[in-house]
Amino acid sequence: MSYLGSAGDASKFGTEAFFAAIGRAFVAMCAVIPVLFLIEAIDIGLGAGTLDLAGGIIPHRMDGLDGIIFSPFLHAGWDHLYGNSVPLILVGTFALAGGTRRFLCSTLVIILVSGIGVWIVGDPNSVVVGASGVVFGYLGLLFARGFVERSWWNLGVAGFIGLLYWYQIYNILPTNEAISWQGHLLGLLGGVIAAIAFRRKRVRPVPALYDPNPTLTDL
Repeated sequence: MSYLGSAGDASKFGTEAFFAAIGRAFVAMCAVIPVLFLIEAIDIGLGAGTLDLAGGIIPHRMDGLDGIIFSPFLHAGWDHLYGNSVPLILVGTFALAGGTRRFLCSTLVIILVSGIGVWIVGDPNSVVVGASGVVFGYLGLLFARGFVERSWWNLGVAGFIGLLYWYQIYNILPTNEAISWQGHLLGLLGGVIAAIAFRRKRVRPVPALYDPNPTLTDL
């Protein structure tokens, strides 16, 4: 048997099932982007910022709590959406390839940790929208999976994407008042929490009770 694992094991790097899972996840994430563009087009059609004000996170205000769920689907213009689309496809593909159920549960944790955190510590004079908190969450998810599941390919992917978008990593620090660094940092934390909470259990091999190929000796 190959050291890469059986052909049907999607968790093993290099197997046919692994690459098939990556392909399906890529198609699924690509299908999400047109939905985000449609939402932005509706927002602009209603009057730029209409949906953002209605569904964004407004820190410290009760009428801004619903933004915890809706804000990742809203963006402050086309440039904002373009900037999130490619990273979302990249990190989302590898996060989803690890299993649909784990992906959905992890996404929910990331959205809640990032959204609730922003509502608590964010600027009360701001309206926070965008999927970047989820993007940073998936990055944290992949990075943490590399350690908790001893998955070098997850760690490698997180490192590679981090290098591609190194200039955005600074956005987890308060360097730009127009950017919700709290959402980015808390999204990253949410991804780490999700990686630990929904980690894949390591299966220990069961020792054989007998040797199926015994060595014959002469008496």
